[in-house]
Parts: sequence; structure tokens; C-alpha cells
Amino acid sequence: MKQLVEIAHCPICNATDFKKVMISKDHMITGEEFSIVECSSCGFWFTSPIPSENKIGEYYKSDVYVSHSSSKKGLINSVYNWVRNYTLKKKLKLVQGLCEKGVVVDYGCGTGHFLNILKKAGYDAKGFEPDDDARRFTGKEFGIQTSPLDKFSELPKESVDVITMWHVLEHVYHLKRDFENIVDRIKPGGYLIIAVPNRMSFDAESYKELWAAYDLPRHLYHFSPSDIKNLSTSFGLELVEIAPMKFDAYYVSMLSEKYKGGSLMRAFMNGVKSNRKADENGFSSQIYVFKK
Repeated sequence: MKQLVEIAHCPICNATDFKKVMISKDHMITGEEFSIVECSSCGFWFTSPIPSENKIGEYYKSDVYVSHSSSKKGLINSVYNWVRNYTLKKKLKLVQGLCEKGVVVDYGCGTGHFLNILKKAGYDAKGFEPDDDARRFTGKEFGIQTSPLDKFSELPKESVDVITMWHVLEHVYHLKRDFENIVDRIKPGGYLIIAVPNRMSFDAESYKELWAAYDLPRHLYHFSPSDIKNLSTSFGLELVEIAPMKFDAYYVSMLSEKYKGGSLMRAFMNGVKSNRKADENGFSSQIYVFKK
């Protein structure tokens, strides 16, 4: 399956000197090994080499990749779907606190669950998603038509009140180019909501190369809180809020224990520890709210 592309420049600072910090596997689907490197200049971690742009979609083609599936088969998928239903309401409340009505874009909308909640709440909600199967699911399940990501640029500049990216930024193939394109579509005074895993969290430190949120090679970037702030503020965005995604510590620990042959009890305890220690290095995943 591999057709690999070496990353010549740091996706954030454009430096060219890197060191390898970790080798991990695609535990989810193929079992192939991939490397994570660190930029010697800014400290950013990213996957390199990565699958070519025309091949990386093949690493999403599995029912076990639950962010593109509503399967309830097995304990982990069942827990994932229960938590998703709960967190959808929390996400909606966050958007409502920023913008009572208007245009909301879910960038990388997956199978459309959040898009459906937005529309029911009265927003002019638009979804963009690269995966054909996910878009077909959204149409069949919710009757909502979504667009391929290459149509996103057709949105008028400064026309969107809120753009949400729920565990999407780590997948974006051309980080700075696409991030600039996203920011350009937000109205002055509008908001960008980004949720990403936090490689500085307790569970990341605990599981190391078995940490499920590295999710190689689908996750191209492995953000610390400072990385997100540096990237976003370089495009003129103001950080106004950081919110936890506490359930992620349990879900990621469950997957990580599965990869190492551990137990659900240990996963639960590591989830508890990770949330308790979040004052030190942040939660397993965090939501960043930026204002333009």
C-alpha cells in the first residue's frame, strides 16, 4: 500500500533539520511502520515520510476506523457511539455560546452527525468531507448533501460565522496552505474551533509509541498546545478558550491497551490519571476556540 513522500520542510516553521523521535505502527488497519520526526527549530512533531496524497485515502477504508463509521459492533465501537451522542450536545452548546445563528461550516464533517445537529438547531450548516463513502452515508442517513473538500475554496471569503474542525487538523495534507484557506473564509469577529489530540498529555507519555492518538499514518501531525497556538496566532487569530475533551482519555486508553494486550481496567485507570494530571500538560484531547 505504501507510496511514501518525504517531508522536506517543517509544516509550521519551514525548517529543514529534523530528528527521528519514534517509530510506531498503523495499529488500526495495515500494521505498517511509520516514523515521527521532530523539527530541530520549533519542536513540532510530524509523520515523515507519509503516504502520497493519492494513496492516503486507502488508510481510511475500514469499518474499524470508527470516525467514519456508525458501527456498534464490539465494546469499543459501542462506547464510542454513546460518547459521540453525548459530546454532540456539548459541541452544539459551544457553538451556540459563540453564535446564536448564521453560517457554520463543519470542515471534515465525516458521516455528518454534528452537521445534522447543527441543522436541527437552525443554523445554515454546510459540510465538507473528502471521503466519498462518508458523504454518501450523510446523504442516506440524514438527507444532507455535503461537498468534497476541494469545493471549500468556492465559499466566498469572510462569509462564515464559525468553522469547526473536530479531530480534523491532524489529517489535513497541506497544513499551512489549507489553514490559510480556512481562516480566509471566516468573517471578521467569527470563530474557528479546533479539536486535536495532545501529545503532551499523561496518556500520551504513558503509552509512548502505542498511544492510539498517534494513529499513523492518518495523523500527519502530532500537536502540543503550544504548536496549535503558534500556528493559529501566526494567521492573526486570537485564542479565547481552551476546553477539555475528557472522554478522549478513556477512549484513547482503551485502544492503546488493546494494542499492548492490556486490560480495560488499566485503560480506565489511565484515563482517570490523565484527566487528573491535566493541569500539568493538558488533557488527552483539547478544544481550542479562536476569534478572527
